[in-house]
Amino acid sequence: MKTYTHAIPALEGEHALGGSKLFCFSEIRRVTRMGELEQTECADALPRLTSPRAELCGLSLDRPRIMGILNVTPDSFSDGGDHANLDAAVSRARAMAVDADILDIGGESTRPGAAEVGIDEEIRRTAPVIEAIRAAGITTPISIDTRKARVAEAALDAGADIVNDVSAFLFDPELADLVAERDVPVCLMHAQGSPETMQADPRYDNVLFDVYDHLDQRISAACVSGIRRDRIIVDPGIGFGKTLEHNLSLLRGLSLLHDLGLPILLGASRKRFIGTLGGAEEAKDRMAGSVAVALFAAQQGAQILRVHDTFETRQALTLQKAMIGDL
Repeated sequence: MKTYTHAIPALEGEHALGGSKLFCFSEIRRVTRMGELEQTECADALPRLTSPRAELCGLSLDRPRIMGILNVTPDSFSDGGDHANLDAAVSRARAMAVDADILDIGGESTRPGAAEVGIDEEIRRTAPVIEAIRAAGITTPISIDTRKARVAEAALDAGADIVNDVSAFLFDPELADLVAERDVPVCLMHAQGSPETMQADPRYDNVLFDVYDHLDQRISAACVSGIRRDRIIVDPGIGFGKTLEHNLSLLRGLSLLHDLGLPILLGASRKRFIGTLGGAEEAKDRMAGSVAVALFAAQQGAQILRVHDTFETRQALTLQKAMIGDL
């Protein structure tokens, strides 16, 4: 029976969690899908759990990094239409770059029920914005949020540095070849179904282990395509084919993903479950709940927090760091 090694994060402990300067662990559990705890030797897992994660575009991942969301779409669930022209997009990028370590540019909404955007239109939305951000002298690393090889290619040519694929190469396998050829970092996310159908009664045997196994398989496929393992980031895909209960289970067990030995990205900002639990129907009213989730993810050792509210998240992380005595 397959076992999973789960390090339990703490403020004090024997081992650094994923090379973190803030969070560590001493307790390690061997867990199976049956929920059994096995009292077995875990030394073989320590390198995966403790090794410093590879730098990302010159950024060390020994503390949480902020990825600022900049959607240049008319229909994204939270900021659709807000940055529809170059001036607005560059202005927002400049403001976010004060607090964000990475800018994530997206030209296709992947909200529940969203329709696919054509390749040429997605390129038209994203590549000029990236070029304009670079022309404005903004040097912050840029991620292109796309499932499509041609869109990613245009974005990389325009000045992007990272590929963020919510389909983990299942939508367009040619994207894996491009990432391998360009030797750029890539984020592989778990999703069940397509954006059009993913919230139609999603089901799992065990959401935490199912997501872990899927990501493990997609990592292996990426490596077979020639992508270096130390170029890969993983994302459990909060809200992508998950119910509220699924999302909470993933968040509570997030630190299990450290057993993959790779950086963890958590993108939960302003999502519906936050509004449901926090009583905020409108996405833009979910900032406080989003910050709370980001802080919890940081305590679980997540290295990258993908958020809309970069200033508020940075402020919260700064206070968190001060209160645990590391300022």
